[in-house]
Amino acid sequence: MTNVVSQSSFNATSVTGSWANATHSVVWMTRGDQHGFNSTQRLWPKHFMSLAIILLLMWIAQSNLLDVYGTPMAWMAAALPSAVLGTLIALAGQVPVLRLWWQLVFLATSQFIIGPVIALNSTAIAHVIPSLETLSQGWNATFGSFKYLISIEPPIGAADGSLMAAWTIGLWLSFLAGLFVFNPNTWLALLSTLPLGAAMAVCALLGTSTGWHRIASGMAFTIVLIVWMSWRLGFMEWGRWLSALIIVLIAMATALAGTWFIPQHRLVLRDLYDPPISPYDYTSPLSGMRSYIKDHKDDVLLTVKNLPAGTPVRLAVMDRFDGSVWNLSDSTEAADSSNYRRIGTSIATDEHGKSFTATFTVHNGLNDTWLPLAGAATSVRFSAHNDADTFYYNSGTDSAIFSSGTRNGMTYTESGIIPANPSNTTVSKAPAAHISQPPAQDVPDSVSKFATAIAGGQASGGAAAQALATTLKDSGWFSHGLQGDYPSQAGHGNYRINKLLSGTAMVGDSEQYASAMALMARELGLPSRVVMGFLPKDDDGSISDARTTIASDHATEIEFTGNDIAAWVEIKLKNLGWVAFYPTPKETKLPDADQNLTPPNPQTLVRQPPVPLTDPLRDQAQAKGQSSLSGADADDQATNPIWIRFWSTARTVVLYGSPLWVIMLICGVILSIKALLLARARRYGAPQTRVASGWNALCALAMQSGISIAGTRRAQAAAIAQQLDTSADALRDLSQEADYATFSGQPIDAHQANRYWARVDAVRKSMLRSLPRLRRIATRLSLRGVRILAHKHTSRTRAETPRNASTRLTTRRCDKGKTS
Repeated sequence: MTNVVSQSSFNATSVTGSWANATHSVVWMTRGDQHGFNSTQRLWPKHFMSLAIILLLMWIAQSNLLDVYGTPMAWMAAALPSAVLGTLIALAGQVPVLRLWWQLVFLATSQFIIGPVIALNSTAIAHVIPSLETLSQGWNATFGSFKYLISIEPPIGAADGSLMAAWTIGLWLSFLAGLFVFNPNTWLALLSTLPLGAAMAVCALLGTSTGWHRIASGMAFTIVLIVWMSWRLGFMEWGRWLSALIIVLIAMATALAGTWFIPQHRLVLRDLYDPPISPYDYTSPLSGMRSYIKDHKDDVLLTVKNLPAGTPVRLAVMDRFDGSVWNLSDSTEAADSSNYRRIGTSIATDEHGKSFTATFTVHNGLNDTWLPLAGAATSVRFSAHNDADTFYYNSGTDSAIFSSGTRNGMTYTESGIIPANPSNTTVSKAPAAHISQPPAQDVPDSVSKFATAIAGGQASGGAAAQALATTLKDSGWFSHGLQGDYPSQAGHGNYRINKLLSGTAMVGDSEQYASAMALMARELGLPSRVVMGFLPKDDDGSISDARTTIASDHATEIEFTGNDIAAWVEIKLKNLGWVAFYPTPKETKLPDADQNLTPPNPQTLVRQPPVPLTDPLRDQAQAKGQSSLSGADADDQATNPIWIRFWSTARTVVLYGSPLWVIMLICGVILSIKALLLARARRYGAPQTRVASGWNALCALAMQSGISIAGTRRAQAAAIAQQLDTSADALRDLSQEADYATFSGQPIDAHQANRYWARVDAVRKSMLRSLPRLRRIATRLSLRGVRILAHKHTSRTRAETPRNASTRLTTRRCDKGKTS
């Protein structure tokens, strides 16, 4: 081949600066040599084989987006043809008349005409000819689809031009890889691995943390790539089977070691993207419940067609009680309460039950940011296209926020699943599930007394929840407290609940009874949350199928009024999920002055067995002050004070009269020093400094446990979570908050610093619990990293910090934070 090129005649001046020179395709311009040999014919088979390998590797790389789009058909519609077109356009450059400018035309046509027709097929004329809307949306989606992929919770479906991201990646990176393949220099031809590696990295960043068969696809990509590179370099000769076998085994070993044995931590851009919405911007939904009943009691607020009869419609779910109201918890306190994200056309759910597709129409009076939905949604489609831009869904609570606010005449269609209701017998046997929830604050004593008296001795969590709901429903009286009703204060805070349970009249509506039951469930250790929404109620306030009617078009229809808005409680039970309970008395059970409305005295209720120390329904923190001994058992204790003093003195002599005290003294000094340094870091300096010191306390503990950490705070958080059984989400949130306090230039108050340290303490405890016992002791006594706690931080604001402050700060150990 070298002889052919050296004897070929060509005009180098005409090639200089052209596309052909950039791709080293001058060899392909050779028409022949003095022997009449055509060099093009000699190279075709090898390059066609390389193009096939590029297509295979590109599809493996793009398989990371399979679970993002949700369905293989949607993925294949963009990934397969885009990669084929990219390689064909690269191949077209080997024909001199199609080189450069025609290739650019082919690329532009594929990107801005063919791609939009496939990705936005519903906007094309007859699904084939691009319309102006197709071209316009295709241009916007070319650049906006990448942001759409990381801002929407998978699976996103194929709506809003999301397929343009996969199309763009496949088209351009396949084209670039194809250009390098045709280079006559074998080593330069291997540069085609760069676009292929970029495709693998980009698709992984846009994908999910689990990926689509991540290990299998990674191994396949590595093996094929290594074998192909060896073949192009001439190392792989199939006739020499032993050397070929060795290369294949090396490729397999490399792939297996790199994807299976080495711990994997995939960086996903979606995890770093901050959703542009915070549910804390909204007041407690439950606080406004009575205003709907007062102002729109008989007004139709919502009409739903084709909803299964007797199905509740939820508005909001709350799991944090701060003493005044129920609201959504912080994402670090509970995994699902405030996790509202943009959702595509498809929503993943693990629920099983009855499928449905219902159409919702909002009427005047229901002007709120909480969107009514039923069951577990699998898709939500709006009549107005722009409404999808302000729709956020929480798959953990099956509730939605519509940030622009619902409006009169708004229509949308929900497809979803109504979970099957378990029987009372099944519920009564189910134990409580174990999840993380924020502790209820400022709970009145009457709640604990009632909870223990009613259900403290039940054998299971389900039976305890049933006892709470039944007792409240049978003992209480109903009143909205509106004009003409028996007096009943609004609200559901600690004062109102205490008045309900220990006042002169046990009177209220679902707002008070749901809050009371949820708090009592928490006192018994049951995971609970309060739900507000619409119930298809009859005159008694019970759920009734009769509210659903048959419309003129033979579709079922139900109209919800302001009087149908209510609150109820959900308890999470093992293997049953969140089970609904309705503790509100019948709405026909109205009080009057001649009746005894006083709540029952807990002491007069059926006495429950004493709470055992291992009672799974109770939080051990609530059992303080209770004795496990009573009656005759308490009289059997040893009461001779002489023997007590003797054994006490003997133990003291044995302990302090031996060399053991030296070891204990050293350990005590070490623990004291570390405790003092922690206390100093917690309280010393400005709030920004205290937040930075809190993160350093985590780093110091990680170093003392024997793990190595380096890099930015985000990298340190990933290293700690990977090597210790600690929540990666909690560590990432703490690192981001420390970065914000250090570099944002925004003021941080003392209350925020205190909250930050409280979360740091919780994570430190979790880190220690994850260690074996001996390693935990060694960690507590280790002095490694202590100087980090002793170091005085200078967490100055942006205005006070020199321009190169962040560069200097990165030299500090365990404080190399960068702005995310």
